Amino acid sequence: MAKEISAFIKLQIRGGAANPAPPVGPALGAKGVNIMDFCKQFNARTQEAQGKVLPVVITVYADKSFEFVVKKSPVAVSIKEAIKLKSGSAESNRVKVGKISVDQIKAIAEEKMPDLNCFTVESAMHMIAGTARSMGVTVNGKLPQKV
Repeated sequence: MAKEISAFIKLQIRGGAANPAPPVGPALGAKGVNIMDFCKQFNARTQEAQGKVLPVVITVYADKSFEFVVKKSPVAVSIKEAIKLKSGSAESNRVKVGKISVDQIKAIAEEKMPDLNCFTVESAMHMIAGTARSMGVTVNGKLPQKV
């Protein structure tokens, strides 16, 4: 028989750097989860992504046990890493802060595909290009047509 789900907690934590300090401690403590147990498991599972921001969805059950799923880093973070950018533009429609190629967009789309709500790489590329535009990054090249 399946366990009864008590809550879902969504956090963004740096890989290998979970600790009981805010935001992790208060979010988990309020639901009665063993904070140190989560931190140890998360840090062990994200050792290879040291320092990258990783979204995590924690499922808390009625008996205070938990499971968690670590997702790929957010698209905005991947774009900033790909073009070595510190931050996006404050006025994305006027001030452009960088350029990204269609090949870089495709690489990000293929990496992020399991976490996106689309079925083809082409549609994922369009989503990522939209995020880039909203950050003030110019897309160089022509995106493939949507089917």
